[in-house]
Amino acid sequence: MINVDNVTVAYGDLVAVADVSFTVPPGFVLAVSGPSGAGKSSLLWAIAGAVPVKSGQVEVDGLVITDRPKAAAHGVVLIPQGNGLARVLTARENLTIPLLADRKPSGDAELEEVDRAITSALESVGLADSGDHLVEELSGGEQQRVAVARGIAQQGKVILADESTSELDSTNRERVLGLLRAQADRGAAVIIATHDPSVAESADGHALMDEGRLSWVRRL
Repeated sequence: MINVDNVTVAYGDLVAVADVSFTVPPGFVLAVSGPSGAGKSSLLWAIAGAVPVKSGQVEVDGLVITDRPKAAAHGVVLIPQGNGLARVLTARENLTIPLLADRKPSGDAELEEVDRAITSALESVGLADSGDHLVEELSGGEQQRVAVARGIAQQGKVILADESTSELDSTNRERVLGLLRAQADRGAAVIIATHDPSVAESADGHALMDEGRLSWVRRL
């Protein structure tokens, strides 16, 4: 459960998110659309604990989110715009690092479980044969899919996808949307920031952001 309560995010005098409140329950996909600079990314990053809020608060399952490490440890997964991958590492290595940090495997069986999770995630985005490729060797769309694979492999209770379909063709866009829907089906609360009307239409709910303010197109 995500509870955003009167959240405002500001960078100096620039207000990026203005007094926004909403709730996203488990199993629900919310699309947040709007023009560039509307505040969509700032909203997702505030929920992820990656930027501080000026006022208000974010709770995930009753825990007040105050910083990124606390949020990540609580199962809040952020798939950032621009993918956020380490370009000098392979696709598989980019998935491995957060899983090892999260699960802290202590034996061969647990390491094998991590390896299976990584393989499954790469297969799910259609990159089963690209795991050993350096990120810088992959196309922009492939990098975006690696970022999605990294996000879903973590099996978080909250998935925040920031423009995660923006560079994808129609086939891979539908693939990624299906994967995000599957995360909701297993019980995650999912928020997708998007410019794409078809992505917004596929979600359970749709909110519009403009100049930091949120209004509803379609509620739960």
